[in-house]
Amino acid sequence: MPARLGARPSPYPGWFFLPAAVIYGVLFLMPTFASLYFSLTRWTLFNSTFIGFENFAQFFREPFLIRGLVNTVLYAVITSGLKVVLGMLLALLLTSQILARGYLRSVVFFPVLVSTVGVGITFTVLMHPTTGMINEGLALIGIKGPGWLTNPNLALFSVALVDVWKGVGLATVIYIAGIVAIPQDYYEAARIDGATKFQNFLYITLPLSRPATATVITLSFIGGLRTFDLIWAMTRGGPGFASDTVASVIYKQYQAGFYGLSTAGNVVLFVLIGVLVVPLTMLLNRKQGHE
Repeated sequence: MPARLGARPSPYPGWFFLPAAVIYGVLFLMPTFASLYFSLTRWTLFNSTFIGFENFAQFFREPFLIRGLVNTVLYAVITSGLKVVLGMLLALLLTSQILARGYLRSVVFFPVLVSTVGVGITFTVLMHPTTGMINEGLALIGIKGPGWLTNPNLALFSVALVDVWKGVGLATVIYIAGIVAIPQDYYEAARIDGATKFQNFLYITLPLSRPATATVITLSFIGGLRTFDLIWAMTRGGPGFASDTVASVIYKQYQAGFYGLSTAGNVVLFVLIGVLVVPLTMLLNRKQGHE
């Protein structure tokens, strides 16, 4: 039977994809469906009892869950927004003709390679309200430093800033790749027309680096929604519930032995990420396609 007109034949037989499909099914699909089932049960390592949606009802009755949901979205918006802005600015600097450009790129990217828990512990010491180097440095110039991690109004934002410091290097590398890929002909034409550097950025660099922007926003937003390790290393959700996120609430339920309840929380987090990220990705791609 002749191949369809216009259809490009695959260079590989279909069964070549079977190993990847098996791995995907075992490592992703099976745990996903198992989580959906166990979220409807009260279970231990040895037995389970089907209880329907009672875990979800109880999860949403928890007084600190709404605070955790708000904190999660706020944290994701702050970290992704700052990574986009700072990543773009650093990429513009590191693609210009400056001294030690290669060394500075390494310095900016280095925090990405450091353990998140190690970063959390280090900044917990640096942000100590009385003995931390940050407040001691502020005291030298006559400024009384706040309780970065002990003030309920500052704790979440302090952790978010540390997250930005650690992750902005990856955003910068993505933006550098996007800026370097822009043809120089556009800048030459703009120079001939008398465009300023700001106009070059506004009308050439910014629009043509939209794919990099979409990538940074998507990765940073997903990472912010599912953040746990840095929060737990620095504040454990405290003081009180001030810096709790959905992931830290789930872990606390697991620690307390409510395995079915914590599994239901994982399903809630999965749905939250899907509901927020899928429309955002579609919006970014649609705008990109209309350029």
